[in-house]
Amino acid sequence: MSSETPQAEFWSAVKDISPLAIGVAIYGLAFGLLAAQAAMSELQIGVMGTFVFAGASQILAVERLVAGAGAITAVVAAVAINLRMLLVTASIREVYQGRPWWQLVIGAHMTTDENWALMLATRAKGRNVGYWYLVGGGACLFLTWVISTVCGVIFANNIPEPKALGMDFAFTAAFIAIARSLWRGNKDLLPWLVSVSIVALTLLSGLLDSSWALIVGGCAGALTAGLIPSE
Repeated sequence: MSSETPQAEFWSAVKDISPLAIGVAIYGLAFGLLAAQAAMSELQIGVMGTFVFAGASQILAVERLVAGAGAITAVVAAVAINLRMLLVTASIREVYQGRPWWQLVIGAHMTTDENWALMLATRAKGRNVGYWYLVGGGACLFLTWVISTVCGVIFANNIPEPKALGMDFAFTAAFIAIARSLWRGNKDLLPWLVSVSIVALTLLSGLLDSSWALIVGGCAGALTAGLIPSE
């Protein structure tokens, strides 16, 4: 259990994660531009960000919709790429122990790669932080993400020709930025290689279309990561 009060932990996390929030705001704007190309409104993208709050999954889902995939396929692909969060939350399960169900829901929803990594790094420095530090960092990123994505849609809707400004590359740029933030070092190399290899082989074989290739690759990568012994 943390030696700090919940309020102190919460606001300490907000302060510590603020520099990372700037990066989240940048690719949040990029995602908003892309969502506008998929004919999503400010309200739709705001609701999506509120209930999903998973950058990589949201980008993949919208990209699949733009590519012509059905809604069900887009949702399944988004879920597959976010399976890693099961491993992330499992790695800090002591943070959730003994808490009421509503705190479990909020904590799980607010857990991201960034605030999870920040909490572990802060603990490594000797600070005994826990649940409210995790939620404080997540809440800061959550507000940043929702606001920036909605602003991106508003901005895109006021540009006569988004492609003339290179906005059609925003999907790729935003996904690269998020993928880079997910990289945690050499221990991620094998799961990533497995995912990429399976996607490539599936596409080359022609057995499945690109949407299902991404789903299979995401599941295989998550399974590989789960089988790797923790240190």
